[in-house]
Amino acid sequence: MQETRQNKIARLLQKELSLIFQSQTRMMHGVMISVTRCRVSPDLSVCTAYLSVFPSEKGEEIIENVNANVKSVRYELGTRVRNQLRIIPELRFFIDDSLDYIDHIDELLKK
Repeated sequence: MQETRQNKIARLLQKELSLIFQSQTRMMHGVMISVTRCRVSPDLSVCTAYLSVFPSEKGEEIIENVNANVKSVRYELGTRVRNQLRIIPELRFFIDDSLDYIDHIDELLKK
């Protein structure tokens, strides 16, 4: 039962985080950030979000920028989900490079 609640909260946080990043990246032309996966700890205190950045060359720069502004992202998330969650989880962001890995595998298979 606890896992069902974790999954529901993870989906809620993924949706809201994607909306936050979508509104923030409108100002940055040529950059797109999508939240590919969110995982929530069993006590709902930590949310690990995986971000996919296009173009992938700017991935490290974007992740550093997001990690530097994690407090403002958490505040924005808190204003959006304050009626659903009692405690807003601590946010951790990592880059999701699975698409780059798939491209690399495809290139190796073509050779």
